Amino acid sequence: MKFNNRNVYISEKAIIGKNVRIGDNTVIYDYVKIGDNSIIANDCILGEPLNDYYFSDSYENPETVIMEGALIRSHTIIYAGSVFGENFSTGHRVTIREKSKFGNNCRLGTVTDIQGYVEFGDNCWLHSNVHIGQQSKIGNYVFIYPYVVLTNDPTPPSDTCIGVTIGDFSIIAVGTVLLPATEIGKHCLVGAQSLVGGKYEDYSLIIGNPGKRLKDVRDLKSKQTGESHYPWPDKFSRGMPWENEGFDVWKIKNGYGND
Repeated sequence: MKFNNRNVYISEKAIIGKNVRIGDNTVIYDYVKIGDNSIIANDCILGEPLNDYYFSDSYENPETVIMEGALIRSHTIIYAGSVFGENFSTGHRVTIREKSKFGNNCRLGTVTDIQGYVEFGDNCWLHSNVHIGQQSKIGNYVFIYPYVVLTNDPTPPSDTCIGVTIGDFSIIAVGTVLLPATEIGKHCLVGAQSLVGGKYEDYSLIIGNPGKRLKDVRDLKSKQTGESHYPWPDKFSRGMPWENEGFDVWKIKNGYGND
């Protein structure tokens, strides 16, 4: 481990891997596991105790697992009881509540708010100021742009919680609100500032307030080239696992069939 050695607290019950760098003023609570070659920047809190900590003498922190290659930027707070795959990264001032599960290579932008009890697949990229409500289920290779909100209470205020589901390779554009129980299929595009509820089939272009399916997203043509950008994996590969071989080859190797 490498430390900047200023006001760092690490519980004796935490497990820190090899070549982990930890910044100033960071707190790592009980039962946090940090994988090799990770960077934890200044002023982070990992394994933040849950609410019962303040009221129960028998409280014990649930395990928090951050796998190798993480980059956790300053002022991030990760509550206890979550699991993060390899190469997880955050921007600044990110909050992630308990029982969150992330696959490999996920990125969360600055001031992202994850309300816990959510599931993400691999290679999900969230930009800044995104709010994800509880019980959300996000597939693989999903891009969510700034100021998107995923809600979960159909009759607020209530004790009912029905999260949003988003399929693999879908894009949620800037300023969109997805209502409780919304189901977005694979390879969909939800246009900017849409208000969306209901269920949508794969390859849907969804736009408006209220949001409506306009057409198959593959029929959306570029004004510059006259060609469709969608499905986007055929046109965009930066940072993706198919960057060096192309999406068609990669998806066959990885069992995505005709997706």
